[in-house]
Amino acid sequence: MNKMVKKIAKRVTGLCLAISVGITASYFGTTKIMENAKFTSVIKESKEQPIIILDSGHGGMDGGCSSVNGTPEKGINLNIMLHLRRFLQVCGYNVEVTRDTDRSIHDDGIEGIANQKSSDMDNRLALFNKYDNAVCISIHQNQFTDPSYSGAQMFYSNQIKGSSALAQSIQDSFVSLLQPENKREIKLCGKELFLCYYSENPTVMVECGFLSNPDEAALLETEEYQQKVAFAIFGGLEQYLSSIV
Repeated sequence: MNKMVKKIAKRVTGLCLAISVGITASYFGTTKIMENAKFTSVIKESKEQPIIILDSGHGGMDGGCSSVNGTPEKGINLNIMLHLRRFLQVCGYNVEVTRDTDRSIHDDGIEGIANQKSSDMDNRLALFNKYDNAVCISIHQNQFTDPSYSGAQMFYSNQIKGSSALAQSIQDSFVSLLQPENKREIKLCGKELFLCYYSENPTVMVECGFLSNPDEAALLETEEYQQKVAFAIFGGLEQYLSSIV
């Protein structure tokens, strides 16, 4: 068993350990994870226990980038987020999401794609900044003109304490669990990454892989790999949370 998986299992106890074992079994080949099971919180009591905000990038009229096979990014992001939300919830974390269906979250009555996109992003940022003790993850896919580029990479802002550590923890988890050849380094975001830059809580934009790379795109389009990506994010997030709770 991978060392990262062992570390996660050691830190999570009770019923959350049971689901972690189930997730681990799935990661190593089992295809079903305790569907429809009910669990109670086992996270240690703390007034400072953070709320986890998950954002699946794009949605509705905004498909994001497309894979070499023509698959829109928005659906891949959503599927990964749904798996990640389930992993976190069964372990007792309080989770909120910007969207859990294929939709834009712009205000009603807004007309024009540009205005709708602006409203959508404002509403996502409002949720990121709603709580004083949130930890925020925005899930995306990468794209580049050179199809040889591959691998996950984390983007963060240095304006908020904790974002760098969160980014490094998730990057390390991807390498340990899923992409051992990944040599990418975490990277500072600019204002163009709106949610990442303007969030007032520790935030990371997770670029899970390159849809412009044929091999990686083929993986990212499958539910099995989407679940593995979600578990890699979960592992890094749990590692970070265990250091602050």
